[in-house]
Amino acid sequence: MAQPAKGPAQGPCSTPPAGDCHPVDEKLPPSRLVPAALQHIAAMYAGVVTPPLIIGQAVHLDAAGMTRLIAASLLIAGLATILQTIGITNFAGNRLPFVNAASSAGIAPMLAIAETSAPGHQLPAIYGAVMVAGVFCLAVGPFFGRLLRFFPPLVTGVVITLIGVTLMPVPVGWAQGGNAGAADFGSMKYLALAGFTLVVILLFQRFGQGFLKQVALLLGLFIGTLAAIPFGMADFSALREAPVAALPAPFSFGTPEFQPAAILSLCIVMLVLMTESSAGMLALGEICERRTDGRTITRGLRTDGIATLLGPVFGGFPTSAFAQNVGVVSLTRVRSRYVVAVAGGALIVLGAFPVLGAVVSLVPMPVLGGAGIVLFGSIAVSGIRTLSEAGLDDSSNIILVAVALGAGIIPLAAPTFYAGFPAWAQTVLGSGISAGALVAVLLNLFFHHLGTHGRSSQTVALKSS
Repeated sequence: MAQPAKGPAQGPCSTPPAGDCHPVDEKLPPSRLVPAALQHIAAMYAGVVTPPLIIGQAVHLDAAGMTRLIAASLLIAGLATILQTIGITNFAGNRLPFVNAASSAGIAPMLAIAETSAPGHQLPAIYGAVMVAGVFCLAVGPFFGRLLRFFPPLVTGVVITLIGVTLMPVPVGWAQGGNAGAADFGSMKYLALAGFTLVVILLFQRFGQGFLKQVALLLGLFIGTLAAIPFGMADFSALREAPVAALPAPFSFGTPEFQPAAILSLCIVMLVLMTESSAGMLALGEICERRTDGRTITRGLRTDGIATLLGPVFGGFPTSAFAQNVGVVSLTRVRSRYVVAVAGGALIVLGAFPVLGAVVSLVPMPVLGGAGIVLFGSIAVSGIRTLSEAGLDDSSNIILVAVALGAGIIPLAAPTFYAGFPAWAQTVLGSGISAGALVAVLLNLFFHHLGTHGRSSQTVALKSS
């Protein structure tokens, strides 16, 4: 096994690696660097643009607003990824091939904030809560190892499953046309286009090889959009109106507002995101044969906090690890962090040219719906996979998962269930993710911590999550 790096000061080295150069620090030639970076972009692109697409639709942004929101998400993802891979001395950056971008975990709580905020105050309330969540991450990050025992796979598995399940109505609405008030909402032409897109993705997954199989989701979006053009279901107005090049303006969506209930909701989600990032860093450490210690995790979480705090200035959302890119590293065995840094640079270019971000807004809602079923369904599957490793042969664990999932599904099954509760409670409990996470953490304390001794160590808890 390769020797672990002695510290963050480890610098780049040329290929072939000379002497003690670690594969993580290799500088690959362009012939290998560019294709490897493209694979990372293909794996993450759909996930990066999903939060701005959903939130933008929920707050009724026009085409220009959607373009700016998507561009901001791409820009922040690129900056956060470069900071994570290159690092700043001993302060930030885990210096692993680690992708940071807006996480889907924050979507449902942000939708709940939007629903309980007055028109015109929705995005400011969301961004105020996101900024405080970033400060919370920066404050808690150095001590997060002590909290890991409260977030075992039982808790994180419930939360990840609920992310996929509670977001499923979003692509279903897209598949029906996206506008519930339209006269043709749910018509067969929309459903047929969504079904066609889903079939294309499934065919590429079944018969595609290598790179084609990896980018099946993007190919489905592209072919579905082409199929929509002859039927007049693709709107090119955003592409015509978008500026070719422009950086996002600070606070262009309004001055942040700080609502206590919204802040609490996103701080709960931030704890889950920190757990996911920590687990991703440990997984990458194993894949790359570079030991991930507490200082590495602290620097990585500090990067999450910085990106989450500063992202809302331009229009970003809570930032965390992208698990699909960990899978790309494992699959390709290309472990150079400079590959991911180049991918981050490409995201910055995409964010700096809004006309490229506007291309995403060309994709018709039904096409997004067909692809979204795969995207959010795969998130739920990831949670189920985590739960399958969480000791569900124990009756206490079964009860914990059952009650937490039930609490998380209540807002989905009965949207008016909490209508009589105070506004702050509606914001926290109205999001299935925050409600399920809160119940899972409390029940984990009740069953596995109160009055018990000799629990497993923090490191074991982190690795198992």
